[in-house]
Amino acid sequence: MGALFQNYARRPIAIVEGKGTEVFDTNGKRYLDFTSGIAVCALGHAHPAIVKAIQEQSEKLWHISNLFESPGQEKLAETLVKDVHLSHAFFCNSGAEANEAAIKLARKHTGKHKMIVFEQSFHGRTFGAMSATGQDKVRNGFGPLVSEFVTLPFNDVEALKAAVDGETAAIMLELIQGEGGVNPVTEEFAAAIHEIHQSTDILLIVDEVQTGIGRTGTRFAFEQTVLKPDIVSMAKGLGGGFPIGGILGTAELFDTFSAGTHGTTFGGNPLGVAVAQTVLDHVFNEAFLQNVQEKSAYLIAKLQEALPHVTVNGKGLMLGIGWGEDVAPYVTALDEAGLLTVAAGPKVIRLLPPLTVSNEEIDEAVAILTSVLAK
Repeated sequence: MGALFQNYARRPIAIVEGKGTEVFDTNGKRYLDFTSGIAVCALGHAHPAIVKAIQEQSEKLWHISNLFESPGQEKLAETLVKDVHLSHAFFCNSGAEANEAAIKLARKHTGKHKMIVFEQSFHGRTFGAMSATGQDKVRNGFGPLVSEFVTLPFNDVEALKAAVDGETAAIMLELIQGEGGVNPVTEEFAAAIHEIHQSTDILLIVDEVQTGIGRTGTRFAFEQTVLKPDIVSMAKGLGGGFPIGGILGTAELFDTFSAGTHGTTFGGNPLGVAVAQTVLDHVFNEAFLQNVQEKSAYLIAKLQEALPHVTVNGKGLMLGIGWGEDVAPYVTALDEAGLLTVAAGPKVIRLLPPLTVSNEEIDEAVAILTSVLAK
């Protein structure tokens, strides 16, 4: 027994070095990393621009507290809201913190407490975010949760219409459920949410912690739908591997988050902001995003050609291979064959390569998948 709590079901692989899509363990074994730290390392491992940003900022300032003005935060916020309907940002350290901030902002702004969320969703493991998560395995054993979260079936229009009432503060959802099985929102369901959002004072929160920052081929996944969320949460890819999260909100919410209503010690620190700005300078680029879409089409085509009997869901470089049986043994076998993947529920293998993955690395990964899944 070691000194660590055993709250992670760790795999017997210790990764110690990485470059781009390749990582190496303590024995020098090479792997293709199609997890990206679970959609975190958007530009791959040890990207030269990120290394440079960390080196340069670390020689200037790491932390100064949010008691003082932050030009870096201002610039990062302006980059994130440029050309979208959102206008203001708040920075924190993680996706769970971002979703906590989103929940607090929605409740305070509306003066209501009822939140509609969905089965198989995942929003984090803090109490508010856990209460919003539609998976019992995340919530069991912790006693009473935060009240007034109503959990509905995902993509069920009639259930949604029946649940909405005058006490509803917000609807909160992922546009592609990551941990829940790589389940995309349907056009019909998005249209129903949009109609409710437009015709009532109910706020819309879109959790883009996993789908955001170019992962689905656009800056944010909501840009591929009719939805215009009031609040968007983000993290993971925002820092390219450095811990930073945040929310974006519309101008109507500006006065609600007034001084003292919410805060964080480390959120938006100069080091994290410098790294996030570097990530956005690369990802929020039309040619880069077009390249992500092209790689996505290439990967999907290769998977469908090599594995015609499986289903492939998702968008961009957030894809799930539906397998129809427990995928845990296959994930282990893929590890042994040199390809790191992650499950999304019990019957889906999730592929989350860096957005910088090459076609040659995609070919190699599909060859490994074919050899393992064919068995």
